[in-house]
Amino acid sequence: MTGWFGLVALFAVLINTVMFSMAGSDGPAAGPGVTFPDAATLQSSDGLVAGLSAAASMFGVVTLSLWALVTATDYSSGLIRLLVAAQPHRWKLLLGKLAALVAGTAVATTVALMVNVGVAPLAADAAGIDSTLWRADLTAKLLGEAWGNAFAAALVWGVIGLVLALLLRSSALAISIGVGWVLVIESVVVAASDGNVPWLPGTALSALASGGDDVLDYAQAATVALAYSAVGLALAFVVGWRRDITD
Repeated sequence: MTGWFGLVALFAVLINTVMFSMAGSDGPAAGPGVTFPDAATLQSSDGLVAGLSAAASMFGVVTLSLWALVTATDYSSGLIRLLVAAQPHRWKLLLGKLAALVAGTAVATTVALMVNVGVAPLAADAAGIDSTLWRADLTAKLLGEAWGNAFAAALVWGVIGLVLALLLRSSALAISIGVGWVLVIESVVVAASDGNVPWLPGTALSALASGGDDVLDYAQAATVALAYSAVGLALAFVVGWRRDITD
């Protein structure tokens, strides 16, 4: 867990530092798994928490990786056999694991928000970005919505990681697929289709973390995220229930 929270904090620092330093420059507006807002957005009241949505896919990769690692380790270590012997109702075991991972994701999202709020003003001052509106419009609602959107997006990434780990029984393969998808494959697919694939997980979950964007509004992004979660959890319960654990 410490490594999880440390990675989230590190990404929050890096993204805010790069995001504000590039505001107003002629540099790229996006990178692999990251979309940088423009200077006007950073100066608005949402600029304080813009780092959470900008790095949504990167936070998602971390969450996917940790969910996959925790899930696959049960099989590679043989722990699943002991757990099933003690509790034959596998759905209860999966629910317990989900509850623990959801709680961990909530803490990780809180760490990301706290680090983001602490680093953003320093990064903005260093880059000469006016943050006057941040102090004037800072509310618990703004922070709560930013946290909730980031948490929801991270949960879906986590479910994807859990399903991949259950199917492959290998955290290395699950993480490789997740990272490769976010950093390479989806970018290629989006470029090849001229952006006409808003239902892809990276695109939809980035929109969800942003509270909606030009590609998907918030309701559409939430619907796509809910569909991914429902299909993923259904598949996870079926695989967890039916899969042989004796080999």
